[in-house]
Amino acid sequence: MQTRSTTILGLIHKGQAAMAGDGQVTFDDTVLKNNAVKIRTMSDDKILAGFAGTAADALALYELLEKKIDEYTGNLPKAAVELAKEWRTDKMLQKLEAVIAVTDKEHIFLLSGTGDVIEPDDGIISIGSGGPFALAAARAFMKANPKMTAEKIVRQAMEIAADICIYTNHNITVEAIK
Repeated sequence: MQTRSTTILGLIHKGQAAMAGDGQVTFDDTVLKNNAVKIRTMSDDKILAGFAGTAADALALYELLEKKIDEYTGNLPKAAVELAKEWRTDKMLQKLEAVIAVTDKEHIFLLSGTGDVIEPDDGIISIGSGGPFALAAARAFMKANPKMTAEKIVRQAMEIAADICIYTNHNITVEAIK
C-alpha cells in the first residue's frame, strides 16, 4: 500500500515565482483527502516549497530546508545543495520518500534524496503523478501567451493536469512571490 501526495508545479516568469499544488491524497486506489495543502512559504514569504511523496517525510524535509535557508541567510542555491548533500549522506534522511520543488524569484530547484539538485533551463519544475501533464501545459501557456502571469500559468496548467491525471484533483492551491 502506498500513500501519494501528488502534483506540484512551480515556475519563474517575468520576475515572479509561483507554485501550485493539488489537494488530493490517495492511499493505493482510494482518495483519503481532497484538500491537502502541499505548498509552504519560507524565509518571510520569499521562498516557496512544495512536495510530492510521503507527507511526514516531506514535513521533516521542509524543516531541514528552512534550517539550511536560515543557516545560509536566504541563499537558496547554497541551501538546496547543502540539503541534498545531507539528505543523501545521512542514514536516517536517506529513508525519506519525498521530492521537493523549491523556488525564490531567481532560482527554482528539484531536490531529491538521491542527491539531485536540478535547476531547469526554462524555469519550470513539476513533480508528482500529474507532473508531466502540468509541465507540458505550463510550457505551452508560456509559449502561446508570454504575457500571462506566473500565477495564472500555474493555475491553468494544474487544471489541465487535473483533467488528465487520476491522482490530481481540481482543489488547487497557488502561492506567488512578486
